Amino acid sequence: MGRMLERIDSPLDLKRLKPEDLPRLCQEIRDEIVATCARNGGHLGSSLGAVELIVALHYVYTSPLDRFVFDVGHQAYAHKIVTGRRERFRTIRTEGGLAGFPERKESEHDAFGVGHASTAVSAALGMIEGRRLHNEAGKVVALVGDGALTGGIAFEGLNQAGYLGRDLLVVLNDNEMSISPNVGALSEWFTKKFATRTFNNWRRAAKEILRQLPRGSDAIQVIRQAINATKALVSPGILFEGLGFQYVGPVDGHDVQSLVEMFQNVAQCDGPVLVHAITSKGKGYQPAESDRATRGHGLSFFDVATGKPTSKKPQAKSYTDLFADALCEGMERDKRIVAITAAMLEGTGLIKAKQRFPDRTYDVGIAEQHAVTFAAGLACEGLRPVVAIYSTFLQRAYDQIIHDVALQGLPVTFALDRGGLVGADGKTHQGAFDLSYLRCVPNLMVMAPSDENELRHMLATAVASDGPAAFRFPRGTGQGVQLDAAPRALDIGKARVLRDAGPRPDVVVLAAGTVVYAALQAAEELAADGIGATVVDARFVKPLDEDLFCELAAACGRVVTVEESALAGGFGSACLEAFERRNLLTAVQVRRLGIPDRFITHGDANKQRAELGMDAVGIAAAAHELVDAQVGTSKRGVA
Repeated sequence: MGRMLERIDSPLDLKRLKPEDLPRLCQEIRDEIVATCARNGGHLGSSLGAVELIVALHYVYTSPLDRFVFDVGHQAYAHKIVTGRRERFRTIRTEGGLAGFPERKESEHDAFGVGHASTAVSAALGMIEGRRLHNEAGKVVALVGDGALTGGIAFEGLNQAGYLGRDLLVVLNDNEMSISPNVGALSEWFTKKFATRTFNNWRRAAKEILRQLPRGSDAIQVIRQAINATKALVSPGILFEGLGFQYVGPVDGHDVQSLVEMFQNVAQCDGPVLVHAITSKGKGYQPAESDRATRGHGLSFFDVATGKPTSKKPQAKSYTDLFADALCEGMERDKRIVAITAAMLEGTGLIKAKQRFPDRTYDVGIAEQHAVTFAAGLACEGLRPVVAIYSTFLQRAYDQIIHDVALQGLPVTFALDRGGLVGADGKTHQGAFDLSYLRCVPNLMVMAPSDENELRHMLATAVASDGPAAFRFPRGTGQGVQLDAAPRALDIGKARVLRDAGPRPDVVVLAAGTVVYAALQAAEELAADGIGATVVDARFVKPLDEDLFCELAAACGRVVTVEESALAGGFGSACLEAFERRNLLTAVQVRRLGIPDRFITHGDANKQRAELGMDAVGIAAAAHELVDAQVGTSKRGVA
């Protein structure tokens, strides 16, 4: 007997199955997800936990007529498989393959592109209103993880949805049981009763009759309060009822046949409904289920039989681990230092700080705005908060960075993990914009370490500062350099020359961050061609070492800037601004290398650096162009 999954090329194929066939299909989908994540990496645990929910929803609703809006997208792998992408699923997160998250351009079944959390309810509500205004048919379903509810925008969306009273279905995929203590027989009985078609028909009829009676609206309100009070005794749904939703749950999120029946009943309900489903992250794959820390949230390259990594552990530590070690050392020395992250204890390495300093390490949930303002409050009381957040996620707290920290000059340190290209996670997670969006904020010092030793020094520099400071570091391993015995505070705004080509070099390469090492390699290649290149590690993107940069630029008239960040408003732009202030623009030719004005999709990060000219070959080529253009002939004698 062949795989049932081979016959599923669209949601319509799924509907041709009998409900009793669905458990087998779910297992086959699970096997496909595990096999693919073992080769490509990916968000395994979340997607395994949502298989039955997604299959049941597609069995009852009709995509793309009905819209499915995912929160974050970690849980969407089964959705991709049953919506015509089964044959391409094994290309997920690879160059030219499927994206790791829902993406509108990829499929008509991906109603909303998403990579950041807590957005599904707001987007889904907007779609409902858009359809109402266009008088178009179709339902909208928002599938939300329990972690996403720690983000304020999720509750903003729920609040308006309840107020408007539209027919929105929110499915809460609760895989941590964080808000569901009352799962039991009585709760299950109430769930089945409140979700049946008979009950909802009775409720509509009773409301219509009561409306025609004197003081009928008062009677409706009394009955509603009685029902809510009764449900509050046996279920955790009173919060959602208070926001205007009809609450259904908790339900077993892995009983696919019961889910189908329940969703069929819920589809007949009027107004906003929230279905609370209890699931297990990593469901069906023992290595993920037994991973207490993340339940297989982001495994990469593992053996299916054991769940153990198949790739060799690199000799050099990751920048994340190195940052965490340096932070713990700092917290040991200085009792004022506290650590803050937004639902990323493991991702940012702060799990080490939490274990060693539990009273001074805070995970605030998916609430980046709160994290920054919380840090500002701590700083007001004389503490030295270090806020560790991925570059792509700190964007969500931009107003708080400006208004609550920088405007008041508070000593808050921002440690931006995943600064630069991130590879398979793709355009929603690229740390492409931090240097640009931070550099324009007054009072804020911005740094970019070239290696792990510099990272340690920059953390020390930031914590010692009396004002706000930020430093960004990349995903991946360090350079393997020798670490100094103890970190030290750097001279603010001072760069360092790593390769000196003399008083009149042929070209100057100014580099910010780990691209310094590619610049040094390029200088070696240029030297073989008779071109002398001075290489400078900028260290500070703000304040810039303007005196040194302008002195070097004036000496040779040819400058290449390199940054693994957006060119618009970034480090290269800062250099141009400095040259303009010193009236050097007419005398200096500049080539800026970095991320162009477009979103960079998923793929191999090293290959992308080469394509964007940020590797040694690209830097050397840019330097050659400047030298060749100015002297008219190549140093190698080629016209």
